[in-house]
Amino acid sequence: MPDPQALMPLGIVLRRRPGVTRWARWSWQAVDVLPGAGPAAWTELRREGETVDFHAATVPLELFRTDTEAYAEALAAGVPSVAVVFEPARGEARPRVLRATVSAYQAQDELDSGELVVDPVPMPPGLLAWVDDFLRAHHAPEPFVKRRRDRHRVDLKEDGRGDPRIAQDSDVYRAPRGGRGAR
Repeated sequence: MPDPQALMPLGIVLRRRPGVTRWARWSWQAVDVLPGAGPAAWTELRREGETVDFHAATVPLELFRTDTEAYAEALAAGVPSVAVVFEPARGEARPRVLRATVSAYQAQDELDSGELVVDPVPMPPGLLAWVDDFLRAHHAPEPFVKRRRDRHRVDLKEDGRGDPRIAQDSDVYRAPRGGRGAR
């Protein structure tokens, strides 16, 4: 039986550009991933003026056989991508890369928090083939099953009779006897 989990070190390339507002000196964006990369410590890869690409971190990319539906959803997207999750930079500090995922559902969950940056990066062909091989070994699509109604008849209940556990003299819709003007 194939291994139910796969692991690959994935290098994350972050691009630093000059900020466009006076409140942010730098703008950071994930622009590339490096499958099988070694350890990184903010190694400068390329510089064009004030724009610099850094190999910011190497994180493990984990695939689990229980999440294959989410991976299949990500591969079915127009451009299959890796979601890079990082904490935004504060002041002069650099952003901190937390993780990378190919799960469309996990990427959506990370976006919902609103506190982290989630940048989609197009998957390189080698990584795409690796994820596709994992899906072929572990994914079994579940067939759609239409839910059927219960056969219990709910229309036989007599509304207006009230709760049968509570003793009542008569129908709840009948006007009460007695009181003023009663004959």
